[in-house]
Amino acid sequence: MISISESAQAHFVKLLSQQAEGTSIRVFVVNPGTANAECGVSYCPPEAVEQDDIEIPFKDFSAYVDQDSKPFLEEAEIDFTTDQMGSQLTLKAPNAKLRKVADDAPLFDRVNYFLQTEVNPQLAGHGGECTLMEITEDGYVVLQFGGGCNGCSQIDVTVKDGIEKQLLATMGDEISGVRDMTEHQRGEHSYY
Repeated sequence: MISISESAQAHFVKLLSQQAEGTSIRVFVVNPGTANAECGVSYCPPEAVEQDDIEIPFKDFSAYVDQDSKPFLEEAEIDFTTDQMGSQLTLKAPNAKLRKVADDAPLFDRVNYFLQTEVNPQLAGHGGECTLMEITEDGYVVLQFGGGCNGCSQIDVTVKDGIEKQLLATMGDEISGVRDMTEHQRGEHSYY
């Protein structure tokens, strides 16, 4: 469920050596399944372990995850890197904001999950976002764009060379393409 790199494990062992005997770590998600989801790691003394916690044993310590956080920590990765700028512990949890959907989930749910976890994080770097409005009977994914995407001169490239290409590569046997229903004319509604 969670992979912890060797360098992060060594970092945790060093930190835990300064804590009370038997202290482990806890990995959790606050506000799981929402846009405000945040992941964290904390110390977990033996008396804080709940009966329904999931224990993930590592060589020199255990990590505990509560039942509510479990589905949102699927495929999570913890790493510890050191460079000229210093040291950094990173926690990547691609499913924290949106629960991972099953491979046999309805097409709408799988496309929406893909957009929320793969596409919107990329668009967010430019202040944009997209929302799945519908999937037509002939297999077209219809998107509404907002934020920095509204009025952007590169939206056609984003739709055809970015989103459509990625979706066809992963779900090409189920979808025909991507359509944009956003009015991208400049005006009061435009982001710019």
